[in-house]
Amino acid sequence: EPPDTPKDFSCQTQDMKRVTCTWREGETYLYGQNLPRYTLSKTSSQKTALCKARCSKLCSCSWNIGQQWIWNVTLTVENPLGKKTATDVFDVNHRMCPTAPFQVWEDCTDTEITLHWNYKNNQMELFCQTEVLQPDGKVELHNSSVADSKRVTVRGLQPHTEYTARVRCGAAKHFWRWSEWSQALTTRTKEGTPSGKLDIWREITPVLGGRNVTLFWKQTPSFQANGKIISYEITWEKIEDGSKAESISFSSVYNSTRIFIDNHSYRISIMAKNNVNSSLPSVLIISRATDNRILFCSFLGTEELKEGQVNGTDDGIFISWEPRSIYDSYIIDWCNFPRWQPCDLQWKRFGPNTSSAVISSAAFVPGVRYKFYVYGSVANRASLLEKKIGYLKELPPRLDPIVRKVDLTYNSVTMSWDSYLTNESEPGFVRGYHVYVSPIQGNCNLKGSKKHVLSAESELCKYTIENPEEKRYTVKHLMPNTKYKIAVKAFTGGGETPIDNFRYIDTPSNSNILYFVFLLVIVPTLIAAICHWKMKWVKECCCPVIPSPNKSKVLSFKEFKIDSEKVLKINDCFPDVLAMDSNVEAQKL
Repeated sequence: EPPDTPKDFSCQTQDMKRVTCTWREGETYLYGQNLPRYTLSKTSSQKTALCKARCSKLCSCSWNIGQQWIWNVTLTVENPLGKKTATDVFDVNHRMCPTAPFQVWEDCTDTEITLHWNYKNNQMELFCQTEVLQPDGKVELHNSSVADSKRVTVRGLQPHTEYTARVRCGAAKHFWRWSEWSQALTTRTKEGTPSGKLDIWREITPVLGGRNVTLFWKQTPSFQANGKIISYEITWEKIEDGSKAESISFSSVYNSTRIFIDNHSYRISIMAKNNVNSSLPSVLIISRATDNRILFCSFLGTEELKEGQVNGTDDGIFISWEPRSIYDSYIIDWCNFPRWQPCDLQWKRFGPNTSSAVISSAAFVPGVRYKFYVYGSVANRASLLEKKIGYLKELPPRLDPIVRKVDLTYNSVTMSWDSYLTNESEPGFVRGYHVYVSPIQGNCNLKGSKKHVLSAESELCKYTIENPEEKRYTVKHLMPNTKYKIAVKAFTGGGETPIDNFRYIDTPSNSNILYFVFLLVIVPTLIAAICHWKMKWVKECCCPVIPSPNKSKVLSFKEFKIDSEKVLKINDCFPDVLAMDSNVEAQKL
């Protein structure tokens, strides 16, 4: 192909003595002797070349300007297939692009860096710009306030912090382009006084004659060490009598210590110290041990507070508390590893308008019970408000309830079990119990139960007891003289363990049915046998040929009695046969 018009063709000077023109080479797909040839010449005299071009990625051509300041140059590119030109007209004074500054050095304070540099062309008045790379990756540009100045001061920096800076310059008059950046310089500001306060907390253990106070401290996001912390200074003094304060210093590798105090009120302060100065003191007030209004530690005087249960979420353990207007902040403390001694106490502070929080920690694992203590703080004096216990995620109970007693009837079974131990080692809160019943042969279908599919070929009857304090349950509507399998399982918020151990029972026969059979069959048969055996006697008693007046119900009325004898009035009677027993008796009648 024929050559393209040279692209990005321009000319500039770095020292006001020599001009360099640059452009980008186009693709012609020709090689060897057919490569494009470049000629740079004055437009007015193109036969005389000013310089010979050199090309790699970028083509360039340079020549001495002498005493000429205004230039009109033409760049000609040609190959066997064609020719193209490009023109540039310029004033050398307006095309100044200085070389990069060199010999960059700095002076530092705790908040300022002053950069110094040199450059080769001292005849030109230059204007320079400084780029500062912050620790967070942000870039700031600072311009020198005075032209031809060889230094710039960058203010508002953080003490004892590493920064990277570099400089570039351009012509102060008739600005054309910035120079290349100088070599980057990395420097660190000097140390300063620590700003902010440490976050401090305590754990108090009553001992004979006083209390052991374990103090903890950590740096918060608002705290700036402004240098290397070399030690922590701890001071404590009685509040009541103003006695002399005691103090102790610890290396920066420590973040806790234990001190002993008596039962008086104490003011405790902790400061961080670097090579320049100390931070502002963080203060705790420990009240008198006899002051029952203030609860000092997780086990002192907490019997009055009930432990509330809290739930785990995807982000941590959710805790809420009842806010009180008298407090200026709230503190929650807990142990990341509650089964360890010491337990790695942690704490977190919240503002006065906060009444809930999600406590998260990489140390939280499912099946471990964590205790949380919520404190209210006013004027650096903390009071225990609430206690919470909970799990990141509950797991099924490790053990099943032990059934100690089974009482059977022909249609029911009553099971009694021991109280389930709900100690801290349990992997979840026991919410209640499930009772499972099923006959050995066939599936279960008892009234008041729910169906529980144990496997593809087995179904159980399931009863739910939602009271974890319950220790007794009766399953009714069983069949007499039948073999059953039963099981009792405790369940938590994480469910229950698989059902693999059953207890087998046999219901007795129904004694009421036997009694009923006895009444309907045996007793009538016995009576019939007796009647058959004493037939004559029965006949004489029940239906005699000649009834006895004394046995007749007709003669049971009072008006038919004479003295103690029953009398029959024969005028109302029409007998079939009249017989006379004896003449003697007839005479009496």
